[in-house]
Parts: sequence; C-alpha cells; structure tokens
Amino acid sequence: MDLKIFFSGIDENVYSNASELDTFYSSIRINSEKMPDFQGVDIAIIGITEHRGSINNQGIERGADEIRKKLYQLKKGSGTYKIIDLGNLNNGRTLDDTYMRLREVCEMLIENNVLPLIIGGSHDMNYGQFRAYEEMKKLISFLNVDAMLDMNDDKKQAENRKHIHKILIHEPNYLFNYSHLGHQSYLINQDHIGVLEKLYFEAYRLGHLREHMTEMEPVIRDADMLSFDITAIKSSDAPGNVNAQAFGLTGEEACQLCWYAGLNEKLSSAGFYEYNPDYDDDKLKTASVVATMIWYFTEGFYHRKNELNFKTNDYLKYVVSMPTEPEVITFYKSKLSEKWWLEVPYPGDQKKYERNCIVPCNYSDYETASNGQLPERWINTYSKLI
Repeated sequence: MDLKIFFSGIDENVYSNASELDTFYSSIRINSEKMPDFQGVDIAIIGITEHRGSINNQGIERGADEIRKKLYQLKKGSGTYKIIDLGNLNNGRTLDDTYMRLREVCEMLIENNVLPLIIGGSHDMNYGQFRAYEEMKKLISFLNVDAMLDMNDDKKQAENRKHIHKILIHEPNYLFNYSHLGHQSYLINQDHIGVLEKLYFEAYRLGHLREHMTEMEPVIRDADMLSFDITAIKSSDAPGNVNAQAFGLTGEEACQLCWYAGLNEKLSSAGFYEYNPDYDDDKLKTASVVATMIWYFTEGFYHRKNELNFKTNDYLKYVVSMPTEPEVITFYKSKLSEKWWLEVPYPGDQKKYERNCIVPCNYSDYETASNGQLPERWINTYSKLI
C-alpha cells in the first residue's frame, strides 16, 4: 500500500519552533517533504481532520496540528524512539469513506507491528480504528474513556453520539470485551449501563475511577485498543472541546491512564479525539494536556517489559483451591513487574478464546479467591467464554 495517496504532509509552521536536538520532534521522522518508511517502526502518528461526524464542531479539523505543535516541543523521553508522523489523513468523499481509509491504514500498520496513534477528529472516527481488527481473526477488547456513553440509536443523532452502539452491533462480531472509564451518571442514559451489564461488559463511573485509580490498571492492561474522548477531562484543564464539562478527570489523572495504556503489551492502537482549538483558551491549554498525555503514553510504551509468555520462569504460579466450582483458580504473578493475572477456562474446541483466557487482575482478586469467593473479574470473563 502506498501511504502517500492517503495523507497530506505536515506544514512547516507546525514544527518550526521545535528544532532543538533534545525535542520530541528531533527524535522522530515526519511526513513533510517525503513520506517516512513505516518498516521497523514502533509507533505511527495519524492526524485526523474529519468533522462530519459531529454537529456545530467546526474548528475540530485543526486539532491534530495544534496538538503536534505542543507535542513536538516536549523533550524526548526514555528509549530509542522509532516513531513516525504520517501527517493528516485525507478525508474521503463521504464520512464512511474516511472511516474506511482509517481502517485500511490502521490495519496495515497493526499487521506490521506498528501501533497507530490517532490524534484529532470527532470521536466516531474510532469506528474506523475498530474496523482495522475485522480481518485479523481474533477477538479484541476495547477500552473507551469518555464522560458520556455514545450508545444512541436515533438516526437523527450525530455519528459521534452513537458510534459505540454502532460498534456493539457490528457484524461480524469480534468484540470480546468493552470497558468504559470515567462516565458521569447525569450525562448518560442508565438503560445503556444495563445493556453493558447484560453483556458482561464494564463501566466505571468517574468517582469510582478517581477513588480506585490503581484498580483501573488491570482494566487498561486487558485492552487491545484505546479510544480517549477529551470530554472526559474537566473543562478547567481541557476547555478545548465542544462538550466540555465542569467535572471530570484532571490532566494528571488522564496522563496516569495513558501511562498505564502505554505499558499494556496487548494494546495495538490508540486514539485521542474531540479536541477543538476554537474552544480552547489563548494558551491552547488543552492541546498541551493532550500532547502531554501522548508523551506519557509513549513513555509507557518504551517501558514495556515483554512479559506475556506465562510459561517462562518470569512468573510465580499460584493455584487456589475453591470450595465450589471451579475446583481451583490459577493466578500468575510477574517477577519483573509484580503484576497479577488469573486464568479462566474456556471450551476446548474454541481456540478463538485462547488469547482472552488469562486476564489481568489485582492482588485483591487473589485475596478474594483465597477467602473462598469467586472474583467478579473471573465471573464476567467466564460468562463471555461459555
């Protein structure tokens, strides 16, 4: 695939103030005069200028470049960066065409072990991100961070208010798990939470997330794709959003979630959506927050420990006897990171479940099992496997 036909190069004014040798910009290759080769690359940044999926959101098309201006000026972090910036994806003739273009690009990158990092555009663009997994013959877990739960099925609604519904009913169905972080109860239809619970999916309120931040790490560690709507961040930290809310995550908390996501070795794509410079303050504070989130995501990525082979000596194995079915639950603890996983049995003839049967968990899940109770994480996973 010739990527040049899909992208527009990055204008010089975006990187003209980031020429110091220790900057993020100086440590990556960008599409300015020539499209960089993606072979052997770890991360590929993709800018989105599409706005047709939202209403009264003009200005969002400039979001990707404003984020770049802030990101490029940050100092380089750990590791040897193998990062490219492909530029801005050219919009299709229709919105669906843009989804398909993003799908094709992301699919090609993921198949070549390159993580697409998508910036800008309205939140419904994650439908294209999700579709990238369609031909990969594996079930995936989807992590969404958003103050709202975009599950409307009204045809009159804008696409960025119903894209989650679209993903949940998509055929063929390759969605194994959906986790939603940071929703605010007064902004969502409670019936939609009921739908997620019936599917054994997870939804964590803003208050719960903030009080139990470390408990969110296993939820994030289970994801194959991340979709982050800037609406989840409170307006005092991120005003650059047409739906900015008075309450929400702080910028620091958003960066913590991105650090966890970067560390996740399963995660193979990430998107940061809904930034609109027209709603930002005169210092473009929101662009700085999003740029810093991406920096922490990248820093997490280069601290990955390659620890998903549970048959090595890098793990301690704990087998807990249970008073009822199942007879035992097996836990694994990494000697490298001290993170925990639990194993859930699946039907022997269903190999498609194999990559989802060892589930990230906390030490508290091990304690629960040791006390003779089934961890809720085990129950939800088993309910999806049988």
